[in-house]
Amino acid sequence: MLHMDLTSKSIGLALSGGGSKGIAHAGVLKFLTEQGIEPCCISGSSAGAIVGTMHAFGKKPEEILDFFKSIYFFHWKHFTFKKAGIVDSESFKSYFIEIFGETTTLADLKIPTYITATDMVKGKLKIFSPETKVVDAVLASTAVPGMISPYMIKEKLYSDGGILNHFPADLLQGKCDSIIGVYVSPVQKIEAKNLNSIKSVTYRALELLTANSNLQKFNHCDLIIEPKELTNFSTFETNKAKMDLIFESGYNEAKKSFENLAT
Repeated sequence: MLHMDLTSKSIGLALSGGGSKGIAHAGVLKFLTEQGIEPCCISGSSAGAIVGTMHAFGKKPEEILDFFKSIYFFHWKHFTFKKAGIVDSESFKSYFIEIFGETTTLADLKIPTYITATDMVKGKLKIFSPETKVVDAVLASTAVPGMISPYMIKEKLYSDGGILNHFPADLLQGKCDSIIGVYVSPVQKIEAKNLNSIKSVTYRALELLTANSNLQKFNHCDLIIEPKELTNFSTFETNKAKMDLIFESGYNEAKKSFENLAT
């Protein structure tokens, strides 16, 4: 299906959104690091933005896993009654400042990193410029609509990059010889009985809508790593043992994908 030249001079890494399933990206990075593969550029949306920027900043895969474990998403102090979301995007700022500092920009990262968000007023995709603070880019890219309030940067409201570009593999075209795409949002397997509420039908419709456009972007990639077993996990996973399993799932799928290349 795909033609990946492991001797490529430069390899780009595209990381999809996927909430807690994005921990699988860190598992993939652990495997790539063991193989001596370091991406020359990274693109990421939502959870992919978190993992991508942390890796580009120099954090190890295990440190990224620990970061996800350290944040209890549904902690009472994250909730808001004044903004357009259940959880206040600003409430996560301190966690990211602890990692990146207040002034670090995308240009300061060791690897060029392209982060997407959605300009909610203009209805356009935003690809943050190098002078953007990492903390701002990540908070904007991860503001899941309906769940996390839009994040404001210079009087502009941004929501999740996944609304318009959930899998930003296209951003790496022309920037590297080969692209590895990691897709952690496989379409859930459900039964008719699961579609028993307005919410469940709406979520299913959105999932199918984004899946269609994302799968087309697989064509931009020379290798796709897609852990299918992630359908067994929640988008907002809080169980730390399950987070370990998600990490392992990413590692194992990367290993399997590379073994298939060799055959």
